[in-house]
Amino acid sequence: MKELQQLVRPNIFALKPYSCARNEFTGEASVFIDANENPFDTSYNRYPDPLQILLKEKIAKLKGVRPSQIMLGNGSDEPIDLIIRIFCEPKHDNIVAIEPTYGMYQVCADVNNVEYRKVLLNADFSLSAERLLAATDDNTKVVFLCSPNNPTGNLLNRTEINKIIDNFSGIVVIDEAYIDFAGETSWLQSIDKLPNVVVLQTFSKAWGLAAVRCGMAFASEEIIAYFNKVKYPYNINLLTQNFVSERLDKVEEKDAWVKNILEQRDVLIKQLTKKSIVKQVYQTDANFVLVKVADANATYQHLMQKGIIVRNRNNVSLCSNCLRITVGTASENQALLNELN
Repeated sequence: MKELQQLVRPNIFALKPYSCARNEFTGEASVFIDANENPFDTSYNRYPDPLQILLKEKIAKLKGVRPSQIMLGNGSDEPIDLIIRIFCEPKHDNIVAIEPTYGMYQVCADVNNVEYRKVLLNADFSLSAERLLAATDDNTKVVFLCSPNNPTGNLLNRTEINKIIDNFSGIVVIDEAYIDFAGETSWLQSIDKLPNVVVLQTFSKAWGLAAVRCGMAFASEEIIAYFNKVKYPYNINLLTQNFVSERLDKVEEKDAWVKNILEQRDVLIKQLTKKSIVKQVYQTDANFVLVKVADANATYQHLMQKGIIVRNRNNVSLCSNCLRITVGTASENQALLNELN
């Protein structure tokens, strides 16, 4: 890995961050008249903690990391955008990512006017570290890897990821939005040994909090310091901080949901393979399955007319005539199966 100062954009390295009232004073006091807030207590009249310290302490215990290794964002999309803004000089640097994968990596790159290079996965959706590394050059600052990958559903081979981490001098982002459904340990277990890695996770999937919009980025303290330097001061509101904190006390409920989803995933896959319209059900480590059918467009339209909405991935690279189907409840899955008859 290059020195972090060599990877960070010069203007970001030199940036003096905005200092909000809650940055300048933390602790207890009897009178707060420093932030131009409404003085009348509504429970929400005060600005929230800009660094979400109490929530990060709970997350840190759960994830086995230090609070200083965590950045919380508005979903995972905020840290994705921040990574590009921190490390990639517009019109000069570039990003390399696998294809197909989560579409927001390219959207954020395009918004920031940063070149986005796609490296096709193998036909079986496996990763070739050699081909991906061959697409990098001296101006490649970031590599994005989604594992389990979206929309393919599979975990990327750990050995291949390690080759990229060991041989790429920039930042490697491993997006683990679906890791709770996979049979493999998180890259978080090795975060202290991987100074060039950022791991993304979310509360949207296994925790059932998609509407709350709270994502997590884990990295070295040095990288997290740049996140905190660039992010908007109060990016996570108090309602979100309190609600997520309450949900963290209900790990058993989350684990029960994951167990149920995995059981339903097995049932769904078994039944899908029996349908004549289904040509292939791809191996998955996520809470969804990618299914190749005879005619994805026609099948999608038929299901939509019946009030069953899946994701048509027919126009995505390597996914011709494929539908992405999220594992639902037993009754939702059965409704899908009935219509596929």
